[in-house]
Amino acid sequence: FATDQIGKILATRGRSLAGRLELAGIKTKASDVVVLTLAASLAAGALVMLVVGPAIGLVVAVIIPVVGWFILGFLVGRRKRAFADQLDSTLQMMAASLRAGYSLLQSLQAMSSEADSPTKEEFSRVINETRIGRPLNESLIEVANRMGSEDFNWVSQAIAINREVGGNLADVLDGVARTIRDRNQLQRQVASLASEGKLSAIILMALPFGVTAFLTMANPGYLNRLFTTTIGWLIVIAAIVMLTVGGLWLRVTVK
Repeated sequence: FATDQIGKILATRGRSLAGRLELAGIKTKASDVVVLTLAASLAAGALVMLVVGPAIGLVVAVIIPVVGWFILGFLVGRRKRAFADQLDSTLQMMAASLRAGYSLLQSLQAMSSEADSPTKEEFSRVINETRIGRPLNESLIEVANRMGSEDFNWVSQAIAINREVGGNLADVLDGVARTIRDRNQLQRQVASLASEGKLSAIILMALPFGVTAFLTMANPGYLNRLFTTTIGWLIVIAAIVMLTVGGLWLRVTVK
């Protein structure tokens, strides 16, 4: 009953959750996920209330749905990255199948059965949509938007232009794949060059907290005046402001 009622609510207000579950590759219905999350939150909160205390139990009950949302975001991001990483090999396989005499739809259908996940699922969806009458270009563009892939958006535009003006689509896909491959190589080089700056930023941002923790353990009363006097609080606020500005500065520099 609870699942049915939540399902009715999500049918009108929970489309974003259902879409994120689909992007994450989770087949469970959104209503079932909500019920399981609420049940886990209540059970964990009640257990912690009995063992530790009501305040901590309430915090745990609130944190569990938040952690679940972040886990869902992590799964969505991982699936999108996997799709982007597979795109180069996918285009090469499509170009090879086109040279072997396959049509574009036959090539897409071959990818829907031979490619790895999530490319397989996305191309299967394209094939199913075209079978019920949706234009191929619209389906491909929706895949690019859903997966957040600018590279696949280029692919869909290249396919659309080729279908209008003609030409050798296999050569077009090879050219797009080569561009994507070179672009990814450049991004990896930039990431390796920026890794030293990222590590320096992490160390500099963690250093004040590390020193504070060490002083607290070595001499517990050493920093008490920072939190018991007006001047101390002003110093703490100034330190937080300067740390925030320095963190933003480092972030912009590395980026």
